[in-house]
Amino acid sequence: MKIMLKDGSCKEYDKAMSVFEIAKDISEGLARMATAGEVNGKVVDLRYVVDQDCELNILTFNDEAGKAAFRHTTSHVLAEAVKRLYPEAKLAIGPSIDTGFYYDFDCPSFDREALDRIEAEMKKIIKEGASIERFTLPRAEAIQFMKDREEPYKVELIEDLPEGEEISFYRQGEFVDLCAGPHLMSTKGIKAFKLISSSGAYWRGSEKNKMLTRVYGTAFTKKADLDEYLEHLEEIKKRDHNKLGREMELFTTVDVIGQGLPLLMPKGTKMIQTMQRWIEDEEERRGYVRTKTPLMAKSDLYKISGHWDHYKDGMFVLGDEENDKEVFALRPMTCPFQYYVYKATQHSYRDLPLRYGETSTLFRNEDSGEMHGLTRVRQFTISEGHLIMRPDQVNDEFKGCVELARYCLQTLGLEEDVTYRLSKWDPNNKEKYIGDAKYWETAQGKMRELLTELNLPFVEAEGEAAFYGPKLDIQAKNVYGKEDTMITIQLDFALAEQFDMYYIDENGDKKRPFIIHRTSMGCYERTLAWLIEKYAGKFPTWLCPEQVRVLPISEKYADYAHKIEAELKVNDILCTVDNRSEKIGYKIREARLAKVPYMLVVGQKEEEEGLVSVRSRFAGDEGQKTLDEFINAICKEIRTKEIRKIEVEENK
Repeated sequence: MKIMLKDGSCKEYDKAMSVFEIAKDISEGLARMATAGEVNGKVVDLRYVVDQDCELNILTFNDEAGKAAFRHTTSHVLAEAVKRLYPEAKLAIGPSIDTGFYYDFDCPSFDREALDRIEAEMKKIIKEGASIERFTLPRAEAIQFMKDREEPYKVELIEDLPEGEEISFYRQGEFVDLCAGPHLMSTKGIKAFKLISSSGAYWRGSEKNKMLTRVYGTAFTKKADLDEYLEHLEEIKKRDHNKLGREMELFTTVDVIGQGLPLLMPKGTKMIQTMQRWIEDEEERRGYVRTKTPLMAKSDLYKISGHWDHYKDGMFVLGDEENDKEVFALRPMTCPFQYYVYKATQHSYRDLPLRYGETSTLFRNEDSGEMHGLTRVRQFTISEGHLIMRPDQVNDEFKGCVELARYCLQTLGLEEDVTYRLSKWDPNNKEKYIGDAKYWETAQGKMRELLTELNLPFVEAEGEAAFYGPKLDIQAKNVYGKEDTMITIQLDFALAEQFDMYYIDENGDKKRPFIIHRTSMGCYERTLAWLIEKYAGKFPTWLCPEQVRVLPISEKYADYAHKIEAELKVNDILCTVDNRSEKIGYKIREARLAKVPYMLVVGQKEEEEGLVSVRSRFAGDEGQKTLDEFINAICKEIRTKEIRKIEVEENK
């Protein structure tokens, strides 16, 4: 039996051997570090027996799959500890995730004190060092096994598995869990872990199901790595937009208004207004024409588009289909509305492409468990647009949409933080989509071709397409590593037929146009959340809701301060005057805490000579300047949307 290793070397054995035994044969050190194996590209247990020629990679914590096995094992230790301390708790699921692991339990919530008790019990379990054993059961026996253990969620999971699926379990001491693995050989391999938090989570992510208690944790092979990560967590908590955005008075939420319905405060509103004006002006420079369409429509419209069949559960429906003559719904998208703008006039091939843009308010009935701050809400505003074109224009128009999206990202300073994803249909779930396999392969092939031509590094994701066509999703992660779609560009070769859209070609014949659905910057609320976390509230000057704060050193210079304020406002600079009877040092500290880019300190000398003393969060004390000199510099910074680097870190 020949085993080809990752480094290109080859090992030969005359009998079947487990992955762990092979690792041990290679080196004792490797065996100690090993967490899982990869046989012919498939991740397996260290217990897995190799009995034929193959390619083998011994995985350690340094490999993503190896790290997942390590942390998944820690989640089982967590589950065992909870069952020891809270025998009535019911087990749900406990996977590894990018930042660690979690486990869901049907039990009362845990406070920090309870988590500390669970941690202590986990340490006991690890010290006991029970070996971890894998076994399988036939379907009926597996169901009965979990029924006997009074684990209804595990029973449900088994019942939902396809017929013929191997049903595996892992045992560590007296604890047994339904699991596909892989896992470590024993619990004693877990060296450093921490339970981070506890929160609510619906069973299977649906608010129709019971709310469970989710415990998040993380694990490392070294305490030093754990300590470093925990320190990192404390830092990113300071950037969490849900916390920082409220502290900066950018937005808030109110229970009586509802979850997922944030209130934008004056400062947050000013930032979104600034972005909106910028985007709308930029789109018009690129040939877009603007529309303004209704926030709701009759169900008839959504039936034509297919949203009623494919997206109804995500919509807010107004009325009762069985009893009301007309049923309306708040719009989750703008496309069918803009299609009727197109259809209101007959168009020839010479009129195309037509680029419609709209700052659209949309409504989506998100699950309560999915909503968070500004990143996932039930009402949001988006830089939406639809391009209607001839088939020969698709390449250029798609590339133009990508170029606009990248320009927006570059201007906001976010381009280095995104990844690109080609979102495809799921051929095994065809009822979710319109069109046949040929349509989807053609559309996906075209998008793949265009992305390759643009030299965009992209991944492909099955099952993430819109129901009418594939899309390019531009993805970004929040401070906690959760990924969301920021910008989307979608190819649509189908809906023109549904809406009977056409243009007259050069021969006088009716032809169906192609459509691109796209956003230039995406959802304003989500982008604001992203910006808060990216800059920790220290936004580029052009985006700041307060760009300058004038600080008179005493009340005697208030008139001069207000004179400066008036001149700044004439130049469209967002400014305020801090005229409180506080010491200047206190005012400066307050302005720093408010993350104002520029402070203009004024006193006797400044007033006599017509100067301002400039302090910035970029360079600290920038010395005295004439007001005209300062205005010219900051206006250029705002006009060019410069992202000025912080050169001096001032103490608060």
